[in-house]
Amino acid sequence: MDFFKDLWGFLAQRKKFWLLPIILVLLLFGVLIVFTSGTAIAPFIYTIF
Repeated sequence: MDFFKDLWGFLAQRKKFWLLPIILVLLLFGVLIVFTSGTAIAPFIYTIF
């Protein structure tokens, strides 16, 4: 949890809140790929990219 606390501190101190949506979307895609890598949904996910 220290990583997220440090990340939030960086974003708040440097006023770089525009990075937050980019980080969230990348995190969402990463979680989606990890959780669907071994299932039947995987071929449909990879065609999106």
